[in-house]
This record gives sequence, C-alpha cells and structure tokens, in this order.
Amino acid sequence: MSDWTAYYAATAAGGPRDTLLRALELWSEPPGAALDLGCGTGRDTLALLERGWQVLATDAEDEALRELRQRVPAALGTRLHTCQARFETLVLERHDLVNASFSLPFCSPEHFPALWARITAATRLGGLFCGQLLGTRDSWAGRGVTVVDPTELAELLCDWEVLHHREEEEEGHTAVGKPKHWHIHHLVLRRPARLSQPGTTLDSLGP
Repeated sequence: MSDWTAYYAATAAGGPRDTLLRALELWSEPPGAALDLGCGTGRDTLALLERGWQVLATDAEDEALRELRQRVPAALGTRLHTCQARFETLVLERHDLVNASFSLPFCSPEHFPALWARITAATRLGGLFCGQLLGTRDSWAGRGVTVVDPTELAELLCDWEVLHHREEEEEGHTAVGKPKHWHIHHLVLRRPARLSQPGTTLDSLGP
C-alpha cells in the first residue's frame, strides 16, 4: 500500500474538478484526445470518457491506475489508455486537452520548468490546459513541492491565452482532513492559434 492510499479513498467519490468542467464548456469542437496528468483514481478521466474523449491517463502510482481501470465501464474502456510514469520521465505526445488537477505541484521544482515546456509543446494550437498551481503562501511551500510567485506565473503563461484564472487563499484541510493553508491558482488556458514570438514553432518547444 502506498502513502497515497488514504488520499485515493478520500477522493474516489468526488466529481470532476471545476477547472475541467469549465474547460469542457469552452471546448467548441467534437471530443478529441485528452491527457490527464496525475489522474489518481480517475475522477476527471471518467468525466472525459463519459463525454466521448479519448484519454491517456498517467500517474506515478500503479495502485491508482489499477483502481481507475476497475472503475471504468467496459463500454468506455476502449477509449482509455494508461501510463505509469513520474513527471520527470514522462514523454508527452500531442493532445487537444491537457488536464492536471492538483498534480503539478508534486513535480519537484528542479524538474518543473522542463515539464511545463513539454506540456506547452504537447497541447496543440487551439488546445486547452486546465489545472492548478500553488502560490508561494501555500503551507506546503518549502517542502519539496513546486510553487510559483507572480513573476514566475506570468512567465509560465506567456505562451498561453488565459481563459480563466482564479486565485484562492484560505485556511482549510487536505483531502484526508489535515489542517492546511491553501494558496491556489485555478487555471484554464488555451494555446493561441498563432504563437506570439516570431520564429517560434510548436515543435521547438519540446518533444
């Protein structure tokens, strides 16, 4: 049993994240190919499958992927692919939508810039990203997770069109009930049809 077991048990019954639902509302094309980074037991993956998307669900924990596959109805299973990998080793292909609900902070700070570049490269022009980043006043800052200050966040967003950004800061609890101060950036982003920097191509941004 991994350290994530209690988290999986606490969140398994939850519905899809609001940022994913907002992204799906903004999506005007037929369902395409989605990437769910740090999918856990699949609360967002299931929502995507139910809406007709092809989904590649990734997580570092085999336990999470096993439970996800058990939860997916057989009729939807043909559109699900899973991949067990840590963020720093994950190879990303092109997708129409990249979802990362509360997972990116668990990429180590030294590997996060390269991961973000790969996410940017993996989102096709006109495609969407939705997910969360933690701010510097979060109580997990300094504990090996990735947090961003306003300047860093602006740099991360320079290749994106911001469709939704809600900054949230409050006292609360983790999914397993531990007290915590949250400082969260909730994001829905679009890759613009034209890149802002002359000479920059999607291929030049990463694999």
